[in-house]
Amino acid sequence: MPIDLAVVPVAGRGTRLLPLTKSQPKEMLPVGRRPVVQHVVEEMVRSGVRRILFITGAAKSAIENHFDIDAELISHLRESGKEDLLAELAFERENVDYYFTRQRRQLGLGHAVLCAAPMVGDDPFVVALGDTIIGLNDSSDVTRRMIDEFDRRGADAVIAFQEVAAEDVVHYGIAESEGKPGDVFRLKRIVEKPAIKEAPSRLAVAARYVFGPRIFETLRTTQAGKGGEIQLTDAIEQLIAAGRGVYGVRLAAGESRYDIGNYESYYRTFLEFALADPQYGGEVRAALKRMLD
Repeated sequence: MPIDLAVVPVAGRGTRLLPLTKSQPKEMLPVGRRPVVQHVVEEMVRSGVRRILFITGAAKSAIENHFDIDAELISHLRESGKEDLLAELAFERENVDYYFTRQRRQLGLGHAVLCAAPMVGDDPFVVALGDTIIGLNDSSDVTRRMIDEFDRRGADAVIAFQEVAAEDVVHYGIAESEGKPGDVFRLKRIVEKPAIKEAPSRLAVAARYVFGPRIFETLRTTQAGKGGEIQLTDAIEQLIAAGRGVYGVRLAAGESRYDIGNYESYYRTFLEFALADPQYGGEVRAALKRMLD
């Protein structure tokens, strides 16, 4: 069946990006010409999603405001003769319904997904982390491919994976596949942040998931781990252990993951998107060369 619902968790505090995130959600930080979360939403829309449920937290009202229709701004642009700028607000007119609910306590990603259960019901759905962009300038179709595989295989879960450097496996959930992993593979388990020598592969979870409703039942019985948080990876491990169909889909070449979680990754991401800007990228590149020479 078609999947038209995405759950976008945006409740995290973004403490590694203070003071930028003291009063502004990290998901609203600019990357190129758009805030991070707009890149995420537009990826979902390209994949056929028409309902988006944001799992929000304190000080996240800017996200709700951003996706609202600003009739006053539209009128101002028209009256000021700035019709050309209206194209920049085209995302407001997408055929998408937006919903917002609070994660009232910071109890981990698994708990954030569980907050979506009353709305999702028995429908399959996408989970897209609101602080992570996949692909440069709308180049990724990984979510659409995941939805296709979910339907074709009658899966309980499909998870995106990206190959990372060996020294980086300690930061991610790492896939162990049944047999040699191809572009699509069945999961044997996910090892959370393994030591380099103990990692079963270099395929790291990449911030996109497709789930059937069974994930909610599993999350309700998942024990809280470190810090009292309910980990989504632990619930996925329960699905695998129960013999459910859990599959991985590799990001394709060029489908880089941009995780806006710290200053190093944010600076690098912003710079890469600025260099790729069709209007100003050349000027940015020339300015960088002058600085570096």
